[in-house]
Amino acid sequence: MPLPSIATPTYSLILPSTKEEITYRPFLVREEKLLVLALEGEDQKEISTAIKSVLQACVKSKIDIQKLPTFDIEYLFLNIRGKSVGEEVEVNIIAPDDGKTSIPVKINLDDISVKEFDDHDKFIKLDDNLMMEMKYPSLDQFIQNNFDFSVKSSTEQTFDLVAGCIDKVYNDEETWDAGDFSKKEMSEFLDQMNSQQFKKVEKFFETMPKLSHEITVKNPKTKKSSKVVLEGLSSFFA
Repeated sequence: MPLPSIATPTYSLILPSTKEEITYRPFLVREEKLLVLALEGEDQKEISTAIKSVLQACVKSKIDIQKLPTFDIEYLFLNIRGKSVGEEVEVNIIAPDDGKTSIPVKINLDDISVKEFDDHDKFIKLDDNLMMEMKYPSLDQFIQNNFDFSVKSSTEQTFDLVAGCIDKVYNDEETWDAGDFSKKEMSEFLDQMNSQQFKKVEKFFETMPKLSHEITVKNPKTKKSSKVVLEGLSSFFA
């Protein structure tokens, strides 16, 4: 006689980007082991594969994980993690007042939300005739931003990210799909921008919805309290 199956609970959440309700289950022991091994190995490809596998296995609704915006991925993964191994995580915060004292802080994952900005816009006007439409970072870019242990410079990462997030460029007469051009061609297109135009691109990323949580910490040495804002999945990963 075979062993009985263990029932797995199902939960639901609202995706921040579309306000669509989706269902998911916690990850199982085999998936937790896959994540732990990938993170311990510090190999970006293995981490990417592990997170993709966990999300695809745990999300029961019919959605394309690859097409979800970064902040949806972060919010979804954090919720799955919370229902899987505990809804409270302990993170170490460096006290802002002295920049060196480590303060352990427990955070309830239910208190973490996606922050949205009123002035966020994915349409960028480059000049009187030329517009650019942006898209949010892909799942692979999300993993690189949150768990990249490489020595690639921050400048290279920034330009790679921007080039990969351009969706379309168009004017009154013609539309250019960024997917039709190579990475080098998109980088050369970015190099033509002046500082004011690139600042508009930077604003797209600065105001993009993001996983965010503000906490107050007290330095046990100086007794001074400070507010700290945690952003991005890696800030809460434990």
